[in-house]
Amino acid sequence: MWDENKVRIVDVADALGLSTATVSNVIHGKTKKISDGTVRRVQEKLREMGYIPNMAATLLAQNNSHIIGVVVNDHIKYEGHVLEDPFVSAAINSLSDEIEKAGYFLMLKKAKDIMDTVSFSSMWNMDGMILLGFCADEYQVLRDRIRIPFVVYDGFFENDRNICNLVLDDYDGGRQVGAYLRNQNCLKVLFVADNRLSPDFDRYTGLCDGLEGRADFWEIPMHKEERKKYYAVRKKEFAEYGAVFAASDYYAIELLYFLVDNGYRVPGDIWVIGFDDIADCKNVRPTLASVRQDVLYRARKAVKYLTYMKKDSDYSATEKIPVKFIPRGSCGAE
Repeated sequence: MWDENKVRIVDVADALGLSTATVSNVIHGKTKKISDGTVRRVQEKLREMGYIPNMAATLLAQNNSHIIGVVVNDHIKYEGHVLEDPFVSAAINSLSDEIEKAGYFLMLKKAKDIMDTVSFSSMWNMDGMILLGFCADEYQVLRDRIRIPFVVYDGFFENDRNICNLVLDDYDGGRQVGAYLRNQNCLKVLFVADNRLSPDFDRYTGLCDGLEGRADFWEIPMHKEERKKYYAVRKKEFAEYGAVFAASDYYAIELLYFLVDNGYRVPGDIWVIGFDDIADCKNVRPTLASVRQDVLYRARKAVKYLTYMKKDSDYSATEKIPVKFIPRGSCGAE
């Protein structure tokens, strides 16, 4: 019985009476100059002896690793739980499916500094990367540091480089919400977000244009405990509004619970609307109205653009992904 943890290439070669170079070439897929019969013999012996290759060495020896790196910004606002964020987890789930369908492997990394991806990509000889949640100027700097193609989710920059950028139509999502509220004669509206930058501010601008008026803007703290205190101080002010539109479903659901716990009826006293249409929107009560983004569609686009960029290193594109407002119980639609 072979000890599979100790089987080496030289052991397989000796068992077959072949050179270590021949066995190594079969393992690494370099079989053009090796007969089909020898390839089969080597592969059978590898299985029989339980040889486990060093994947890093194998991938580095090939021209294509078939690995796509997915890198997520581990921003402080996630408080160490970025992969538990519903939008992030939904995006990764869809990317995993599409990357596998295209014949690649997904390798996931959290990073606080986008420059950490330089060593990450080269270490594994990656075919490409998909990046989520970093700042505009960081993508431009990264482009100068790595050779492989990469696709960006929601990069807000003037794309004159060989980068593919998939952005949501955040403005139109806000506009759709504003138009719905205006048609329902709900004109006193509050918008909450943890910043005044894109994409959140684009959602606010669209909201105001859809309302054909102005909505109030509360810039809420990024940390959960601080948000609780912020809402507690201003809880009576919610009575002034007919609806509150949050920049994400996470914030909307959190706010919905706060309002109900503090005596407000949703949707009786105030409506609550989110953005992203995560799975939990259908699980909370009342169900949460939200602006839907199609994470699967965007994942398919990301993988497709990577294949374009592999064929043409100068390829560049920016595509705006459409969104759709879905009314539900939290705005009286059910």
